[in-house]
Amino acid sequence: MTAVTSTAPGTTTAEHELATLQREHGRPLFALLLRLSDGDRQRAEDLVQETLVRAWQHPEALRAAEFESVRPWLLTVARRLAIDARRARRARPPEIVDEVPETARVTADHAERAAAALDVRQAVKTLTPEHRDVLILVYFRGASVAEAAEILGIPAGTVKSRAYYALRALRRVLPGYATDPH
Repeated sequence: MTAVTSTAPGTTTAEHELATLQREHGRPLFALLLRLSDGDRQRAEDLVQETLVRAWQHPEALRAAEFESVRPWLLTVARRLAIDARRARRARPPEIVDEVPETARVTADHAERAAAALDVRQAVKTLTPEHRDVLILVYFRGASVAEAAEILGIPAGTVKSRAYYALRALRRVLPGYATDPH
């Protein structure tokens, strides 16, 4: 590459040679850098541009390659730039993003469920033994009304009314959890 002789109005030889390099070697450079950037198109495009800037900064390397293809030199420079970029990203702390990562959401959900379970356990302890027995059988162990009635030795209607009053009592003890105003 020569420095500043003009080939067309407004363009220099260096600009013309860079455009030629881009046309001839841009696609293979981009393909390599896309793979080395784990599919990040923006990063690959940036690295192609940086590779071409390096070619512009080192015209002696391009002149030395006049009798050979310049592509191996460009691919080597591109690969080294990609490696340097990856190392730089690993050395920096991760970028802060607006979206909460899925693992953080799962942990928060788990913590909220655990806290709610503790609240419910404490509230259930405040119930009378009759109400507590019905709730445990029907809601926590999944027994039907008939099964709970048989286990407790009481009529099915009594199981229903105890469940109703037990839930009503829980709503008073757990006001933040109630879904209806009763």
